[in-house]
Amino acid sequence: MRPDDWHLTEDVDDFLARAGDFLRSRPGPHVMQLTWAERVRVRGAEAFGTDAPIFGVLEQAGEVRGTFFRLPPRGIGLSPLTPAQADSLAARLATLGHSLPRVSADHVTATAFAEAWQRHTGATSKLGDIRLRLYRLGTLTPSEPMPAGRSRVLGEQDLEHVMFWCGEFAKAVGEDVSIDADTWADTRFADKRYTLWETPDGTAVSIAGMNPLIGGQIQVDIVYTLAHLRGRGYAAAVTAEVSRAALAAGARDVVLFADLSNPTSNALYQRLGYRALADWAVYDFSHVPPEASWERTEAR
Repeated sequence: MRPDDWHLTEDVDDFLARAGDFLRSRPGPHVMQLTWAERVRVRGAEAFGTDAPIFGVLEQAGEVRGTFFRLPPRGIGLSPLTPAQADSLAARLATLGHSLPRVSADHVTATAFAEAWQRHTGATSKLGDIRLRLYRLGTLTPSEPMPAGRSRVLGEQDLEHVMFWCGEFAKAVGEDVSIDADTWADTRFADKRYTLWETPDGTAVSIAGMNPLIGGQIQVDIVYTLAHLRGRGYAAAVTAEVSRAALAAGARDVVLFADLSNPTSNALYQRLGYRALADWAVYDFSHVPPEASWERTEAR
């Protein structure tokens, strides 16, 4: 497999024209490709900083075999790739002088690329602390009984409310993002539709968001309950409501990510009818000076 089988472009429309059918054929594993390509298409490349987003398509014999995206200075996101395909991409990017801080993909692909990147660049890789599992909804089975209260879809008039909840979620998961009126439009939270679960007296206790319908699929993202209110069924209730809304909006597939270190949320999603689709991994890269690399090799 040749590195130049990869077609690189800064034009998201070109990327989607080449790879759109391929991505939509398996929307679950391609959820991040579809989501970020759509954000770039809607917001414009200039919304992502001075360095243009980069997309790539692996084409062989007239067929698409794989894709990637990168929004500098962030890392690279990959569709499922074989080790040979991952190696050819690493070789191409290394030859072009790309410097990558990390890779994100299904665990098998991310591992294959991290090993290939080390071979081609000398970079060292470290598996990130956060381990995720991608779930896809089978048959929605809401928990019974539901907690007392009701769901409420948030609108434009609720922006302050939404920003508060997203800020709390970001802090809880360690996401380094500034959320206020000036930065909101540029965050990944801005294109979602949010639903609150409220107690009978109108107190907001849990929130869930969902991304727009892309490629026949909707991703549920985010799900968050204030710490002192957990264990009362609120997250299950609001997730069920958002999952139902996603199906009503025409989604053939509904997916979400869960932190594998949180057995409670993983069990909750499975009770609601979500089934494991893939484990996700992030590898962080660091570059070792040639002298240090040589010394470490000789010391073995």
